[in-house]
Amino acid sequence: MDFLTIIATSVFLILGVVIGYYLGNKIATIRRDIYWENELPNHRKDAVMKSRSVLAGMFSEQLAPYLPNFNFKPTEVRFLGKPVDFIVFKGLDDKNVEEIVFVEVKSGKSQMNKTEKSLKDAIRKKKVRFEEYRVDEDLTKSDDM
Repeated sequence: MDFLTIIATSVFLILGVVIGYYLGNKIATIRRDIYWENELPNHRKDAVMKSRSVLAGMFSEQLAPYLPNFNFKPTEVRFLGKPVDFIVFKGLDDKNVEEIVFVEVKSGKSQMNKTEKSLKDAIRKKKVRFEEYRVDEDLTKSDDM
């Protein structure tokens, strides 16, 4: 083989690799576009369904004290949201709190998360207390007096 044949073969080989890469890239792009054209509506529908589910859960969470099977008076319930949905001060209407109840509202197939489980655990282990915090009078005293 002479030098010219080697160069021509190398040029054709390099040209073939470049053309192959370009065609492969184009084919992959077309396949990707077709895939997403078919799949995107499904992904959007799934996202909308999940969003609706979350919104419905949040809505039912807020309405829970007014629903028929809720065990406490809505006037004795205070919304927290995180780490637990409600704190119930049972007897508050009568100005004699007999019990404090932490209420977590769930809907559908939702489960308690790690934080909610740890809170439930702390309450079961009676790791609950009351603390009074007094603000220093210097901070609350007015200079006008």
